[in-house]
Amino acid sequence: MPLLIQNRGLDRISSTAELFEKYPHLQENARTFSSKPLVDVDPKRLLYVQQREFAATTPADDSVSVLGSGDATTCHLVVLRHTGSGAACLAHCDGSSTWSEVPLLVKTVTSLSNFSKEGRLELHLAGGFNDESETSHKLSLNTLAAFQKLKEDIHLETCCITEMNDVVVDGTHRPVVYGIGVNVKTGEVFPSSFNHKGPAEELRSARTFTGGQMADIYDSSRGLVKIGPCKWSSNLDIAFWLSQNDDTILKYLSTSPLAEPPHFVQHMKTTIQFLLDHPSSESLFPGGQPQLYHRTERGDWERAV
Repeated sequence: MPLLIQNRGLDRISSTAELFEKYPHLQENARTFSSKPLVDVDPKRLLYVQQREFAATTPADDSVSVLGSGDATTCHLVVLRHTGSGAACLAHCDGSSTWSEVPLLVKTVTSLSNFSKEGRLELHLAGGFNDESETSHKLSLNTLAAFQKLKEDIHLETCCITEMNDVVVDGTHRPVVYGIGVNVKTGEVFPSSFNHKGPAEELRSARTFTGGQMADIYDSSRGLVKIGPCKWSSNLDIAFWLSQNDDTILKYLSTSPLAEPPHFVQHMKTTIQFLLDHPSSESLFPGGQPQLYHRTERGDWERAV
């Protein structure tokens, strides 16, 4: 079945402008969504999802109440939720392999909803803006098309993407919403900001920086965050970036230099330094096993022995 909007199949579209013109209620929903106040999520309840990662869980999870992701400029944040089981998935997609990622998200949510006969799959999209290279627009169209290709019925509820997530500040286009969260207990999806991006923030950033593909980082049945094993080899040439000024790093390491959050450059330098400190990934994954993290009674993520 195609992607459904108000229970009717989405027609083929050639632009996001055409989508919003055909379905004006999506415009209104997007404006309402982007105008909501940012929620500052308690890190003791949060599982943060980085770029090219996804995580899924159910309301029965004692370790995670909110799935969240931020720092999205041209990237798109995807929430898929089954209204019957309450199973929810959040992914941070950058367009690297949209066509293979989308079926994976649907498979993950449906596998957590096996025993739920009632309910439907609902989709919430946020991210992108009117960037000069139209990277956001291409990703918006590809994401919608990938969902439309599936055999499952998917109901598009929130579509705060590209031009509906755009604001001009001092003559520069940038996103209105950079981050979102989904409350797994209630199903509410909301704009959010995140100070805590663990566990293993630097390791996970290094995985993406070195070309790691979309990864499922959470085993909800055991309440464990699972990272890797990752593979990269020594590349001392990247030390070059540590001596460059902010403008150069933004120009060459970002898809949207003028719209990045203020901590982008420091984040890049920290990731590069991590790779220089760990020139081979093998030492981080003894015996080729992933790193596992569990939630402590204090609410922190801690490496599982």
